[in-house]
Parts: sequence; C-alpha cells; structure tokens
Amino acid sequence: MSLEARDISFSYVPGRPILHDVDLVVDPGERVALTAPSGRGKTTLCRVLSGYLRPDAGTVLVDGIEVSRARAARSGVPVVRTRSARATRDGVPAARAQGACDGVPAASGSRGSRLCGPRPVQLIWQHPEQAFDPLLRLGRSLAEGVPPQASARAGASSGAGSLGAARSAAARLDAVRETGLLERFGIRGAWLDRFPHELSGGELMRFCIVRALIAEPRYLVCDEMTAMLDAVTQAELWREVIAIASERSMGIVLVSHSPALVDRVATRLFRLI
Repeated sequence: MSLEARDISFSYVPGRPILHDVDLVVDPGERVALTAPSGRGKTTLCRVLSGYLRPDAGTVLVDGIEVSRARAARSGVPVVRTRSARATRDGVPAARAQGACDGVPAASGSRGSRLCGPRPVQLIWQHPEQAFDPLLRLGRSLAEGVPPQASARAGASSGAGSLGAARSAAARLDAVRETGLLERFGIRGAWLDRFPHELSGGELMRFCIVRALIAEPRYLVCDEMTAMLDAVTQAELWREVIAIASERSMGIVLVSHSPALVDRVATRLFRLI
C-alpha cells in the first residue's frame, strides 16, 4: 500500500529530460517533502504523480494499481469522449481544475476516451485562481468533486422529488456539507454562491483544499500550496490538512521553498538529483 513512482523520466523538449529514472515511494500517513533547486522538476514530478502528465518512461502506482486504472476502479462512472488540448504556460503544460471529469486518458487506451471521477491522487497547486471555472459559482465547483457514491447517498436521503438527485449539484453539495470540511476550513455559506473572482487568494485556497479532500484521495500532492498566503493562514490550513491526513492515513507529497514549513510538516525529505 503506497504511492510509488518507478523509473520515471519526463522531458518537455526531446533529449533534454527534466526527470530521469526517478524512484519514490510514499507510504500512507507519510508526509514527504520534495527538495531540489528551482527548475529541477519538482512541479513536474507532482503532476506526474497525480496523473496530469504522462511520463516518457516508468509508471506511477497507487496502492499497486497504475494511476489511471486506479482512478477508473474507484470512480464507478462510465468513460466519456471529449476533445482535449495540451495548454501550456511558460512552456509547462497547465494543470486543469480537479473537477469530476477533467480529461485524463482512460486506462483502456481507447483513442479519444476520457475518465470521469475524482483522481485517487489529488493535486493542489500554488495559484487557486487557476483551479476554478470562472463562470461557475464556487458551490457548483465543489459539487463537481464529490465522488459518485457520496452524491448517490445524499440523493437517496433527499426524497423522491429531487429530479435525479443522485446526479444533481444540490445533492452533491449536501454531501460536501455532511463532511464537516466547510467548517473545518472556515468556508462561509455565503461564499458558495460567489464566483472565484469575488474571493481572495486565501479564501479560494480553502476551496481548493476542501475540493481535493472531498474526493477522498489516498494521497495528496501539495505544490507550494500556501506559498502566497500569510503565515497565520498557512499555519491554520496546514494544521487541518495534517490532522485530516492522520485521521485518514493519507499520504502527502509537498513542495515548499520555506525551510521552516518543511521542518514542521514533513516526516521525510526526498531530494531530486
């Protein structure tokens, strides 16, 4: 039972690998900090571990199952077909919002197929404003991340007149409220009806964390998660994340340029050579 990267290699430019034969094992409940100079592949490895990037060589296993197959096994929802584009920002593929259907190629290998359902390894990155659809209210964005089985339970408890409540945003949002995560991360009810541009970076980061945690991941990857926040907010958010990781035996991979934060949070360091 672990998150395991085996012989991972990746390059954005052919012949110039940014990752080469990387091996990493993260056990449940472990908090591993990636360390390396800037530009040496920390963010890239985070995206490979969470399934946003396919490695050129090697594989990522989640509790013994290849990461895309692990997602299919836990989602319980059908494969849908979408069109995809590889967006880039400063030469690096941009990670997309972690909704319930975010365009990762299906494990079956069928062309044009995409998996729906939350990822088994959730990624939280530094810029929360890039993680949400600007045209969706934040309550709806949260609802997208609820696992199908959780929304089905909420729908079943809401009565017969819910118009397909197992799939409705209202039922999914009820499932979010039942987790208690909104209270734990200080999310006010009024914020659920707002659009992303109406909240501060710290408020949006709370939504990012909650959306990742309601997906019930086995592992959480935090790439400079709180770098843009003040020290008090950083401590508050990390305290809750660590507590929940302990409650769930959830493994964490983190990247931070703050030695003090790494010293407080990490149980182990992993240096990228």
